[in-house]
Amino acid sequence: MINIQRKIGLPSSTFFLFGPRQSGKTTLLKESFPDAFRVDLLRTDERIRYEQNPAHLREEVRALPAEQSVVIDEIQKVPALLDEVQYLMQEERRSFALCGSSARKLRKTHANLLGGRALKRELLGFSARELGKRFSLSQMLNHGPLPPHYLSEDAREHLAAYVDLYLKEEILDEGLTRNLPVFSTFLRAAAIGDTEVVNFSNIGRECSVASSTVRGYYEILEDTLIGAFLPAFTRRAKRRVQHAPKFYFRDIGIVNHLLRRGVIEEGSELFGKAFENWIFHELSVHQRTLVRPYPLAYWRLSSGIEVDFILGDAETAIEVKGKKQLQSNDVRHLEQFRVEYPEVRNLIVVCLESRCRITNGGIQVMPYQHFLDALWAGEFEIS
Repeated sequence: MINIQRKIGLPSSTFFLFGPRQSGKTTLLKESFPDAFRVDLLRTDERIRYEQNPAHLREEVRALPAEQSVVIDEIQKVPALLDEVQYLMQEERRSFALCGSSARKLRKTHANLLGGRALKRELLGFSARELGKRFSLSQMLNHGPLPPHYLSEDAREHLAAYVDLYLKEEILDEGLTRNLPVFSTFLRAAAIGDTEVVNFSNIGRECSVASSTVRGYYEILEDTLIGAFLPAFTRRAKRRVQHAPKFYFRDIGIVNHLLRRGVIEEGSELFGKAFENWIFHELSVHQRTLVRPYPLAYWRLSSGIEVDFILGDAETAIEVKGKKQLQSNDVRHLEQFRVEYPEVRNLIVVCLESRCRITNGGIQVMPYQHFLDALWAGEFEIS
């Protein structure tokens, strides 16, 4: 596989590194801590040994050189080890990299989360910045950003195997739900609603389960980092606004697989939603690189007027349009947002046009490449 450098800063002190399966966590930790003592809880023999006697970790670490770091992969599989980790941090001044694809089991089992003594990092799929010249918008929207999928020549087969493995090892084996067929039906319904406002009752009726069960299923997707809620921006609202969240899958390739989509091509009906999903991914990656991540939301009036993304405290508002030629109608929702929040500094349409321009109303029209360059350069003031 082609080696692409992940651009995420890892602390020298103890930290949790969470990320969806196959996002590259293990590879990143091997490259960042090549001489570390490693515990791989995906190995059945390792997991059983530590489950039977978590104190083995304390005894093994004591035998290591004082400066040697310790990496524990899939820490959620043996939560009891976190008590040993805390002891070794406090009494032996040891540092740990604790890696996992879900924090759900740690919370559900009331595991020791180290009392705020450990930092937290999240590794998502590839960003366009990481891929550089290897970035292809078509490949991203069809394969998704997870490394094995994006780089694969046969992404469909990889995606099918990935979803099957997720259902088996994350959902069934971890006991997150007892009804896997219903959860599979829910997955497809959630994929249909990707990038849209969530209506738990409607999905519950479609899946023949209570809305509370649907809420729990969405929490599973969020906790296993398969998807994320985007809250509504409601601060200082003068007019009636939508309060329900939207939901985005973190990998558009999974959505494509669940809905059995064909090739997503520019100009097609599905291109716009896939393009919006990807911009959400890029904003999520950028947000996580900062010491103080900024709030990310969407804004929608009860009349249906909507702006896709609001960054910070209304400093920047972004509309996403997967088209090469914008019409005057494409900027009117941003104009409405400015009426509501006249202090907004940046009104931006991210699109496929070839050049940047500013409309007579002061709205910035930006090709997606220029938008990402400006975002990473810190050109948008965000609090």
